[in-house]
Amino acid sequence: MTSLYLSNEKTDRADFEIAARKTASVLKDFGVGEDMAIAVLLRNDTRIMEVVEACRLVGARYALLNWHAAAPEIAHILEDSGAKLLIAHEDLLRGLDVEGLGPTPIATMKTPAAVAAAYSGEAQEPLPARVHDLDALVADASPVESAPLRFRGMFAYTSGSTGRPKGIKRNTNPDAPDSYEVYAGLAQTMLGGTPGDKLLVAAPLYHSAPHALATFAIACGFMDLIILPKFDPVNFLEMLATHKVTHVYIVPTMMVRLLKLPEDVRNKYDLSSLRFAVSTGSPWPADVKTAMIDWLGPIFYESYGASELGFMTLISSEEAIRKPGSVGKILQGGSIKIIDDDGNELPPGEVGSIYVHLPLFGDFAYTNAEGSMVDQRIQGHATVGDVGYLDDEGYLFISDRKKDMIISGGANIFPAEIEAELIKMPEVADCAVFGAPDPEFGERIIAAVQLTDGNSLTLEEARTFLESRLAKFKLPKQLDVHDALPREDSGKIFKKRLRDPYWEGQKTKV
Repeated sequence: MTSLYLSNEKTDRADFEIAARKTASVLKDFGVGEDMAIAVLLRNDTRIMEVVEACRLVGARYALLNWHAAAPEIAHILEDSGAKLLIAHEDLLRGLDVEGLGPTPIATMKTPAAVAAAYSGEAQEPLPARVHDLDALVADASPVESAPLRFRGMFAYTSGSTGRPKGIKRNTNPDAPDSYEVYAGLAQTMLGGTPGDKLLVAAPLYHSAPHALATFAIACGFMDLIILPKFDPVNFLEMLATHKVTHVYIVPTMMVRLLKLPEDVRNKYDLSSLRFAVSTGSPWPADVKTAMIDWLGPIFYESYGASELGFMTLISSEEAIRKPGSVGKILQGGSIKIIDDDGNELPPGEVGSIYVHLPLFGDFAYTNAEGSMVDQRIQGHATVGDVGYLDDEGYLFISDRKKDMIISGGANIFPAEIEAELIKMPEVADCAVFGAPDPEFGERIIAAVQLTDGNSLTLEEARTFLESRLAKFKLPKQLDVHDALPREDSGKIFKKRLRDPYWEGQKTKV
């Protein structure tokens, strides 16, 4: 029988199923039903997967919230998604302005000891009386006995160029395959999984890719799932060795930290069980990829993906050595077109917007898209704003990003959201936020500001102002003060002029 682990704390699959069915009963008591939504504010915990399975049992969607988010950011998603319930770890809720979250009912889970140990110094404010004890409700509930409904899946949120997070809703076309069955199949076809395999995830499960992979393991029924509360390089190696892990999700930021460990520390752990490691989320520097292959062998795969479209491509270590810089070929059943600004398909080698058709994961729609979405879909293909080219063998290369977005440590960060808050500072007359290369995180956040007359501003002052308004990972890492910021006659800022000097000598612009 397969199991789930939170670090070394084991949950048998049978106990997991009972807990999920009890949780589904509680969801029904809160009025959660088919095509409705809940929101989840949990750190990495196996109980996230219990909530996922409970949602499958009642036919609901679940919005996994970034637990770094500030209360106003969470409140917007609760309202936009129409969430019938917010489920949160106690420690996370204590650090928030709960009344500022709006009228959505809230239920808390006790923060597991392994999670609490990984995070220190959390706020301990008392919880309002309106907050429900989910643990007690689940303990008293009777398990639902009905069969699972069609899987609605993760209700992901991604900010747009306006900075307002918008929800990505998967369609529920009854003629399309159930995505849960698709996930089960991908555990075999994409991951090469076999009975007895073990998948380890240490990246935050609110990200689409690590969450999808964790769901692959649950859906297939033949893989153990090991979840770590957070990434720590030494503990990561220890858990890989202890559990004899076969499959792991790992991103370039993690790899950089692992490679910085002394060689004797890295060689201390037996990682011979590993045979598949996959990376997504941010560009993978060629030197880092080479170093990881030299260390652990050709077990590494890179995938180009997006919350809207799922995993789109896959490239093996052998292919990556032969095609340096490529993110691979489209997954089976899909196609990629490179389109110019006039809507024409371009031949191999020519750079244009990347459009993808991948029916495997189903179509999607945004909840609150502003403006025209016409350019996002051409010839049955959709784009998320990236630019690149295909070579004559169908391998995709990404060279730039049309979308004004920063990817730092695998997280999507939208400058407009930061700019909208930064401009509220009395000292700031004008501002622009963009990404610059960072050897560890892929990109770091730069804030360029023009100050009001007679004022000064430091990075620390700007970060202090933004801390209560934005998640910490969105705070600028560098502040550049300019006499004036370059703007077009139309008023649009020439952000490229600010950004380009940081990217000189880089092979790509992402």
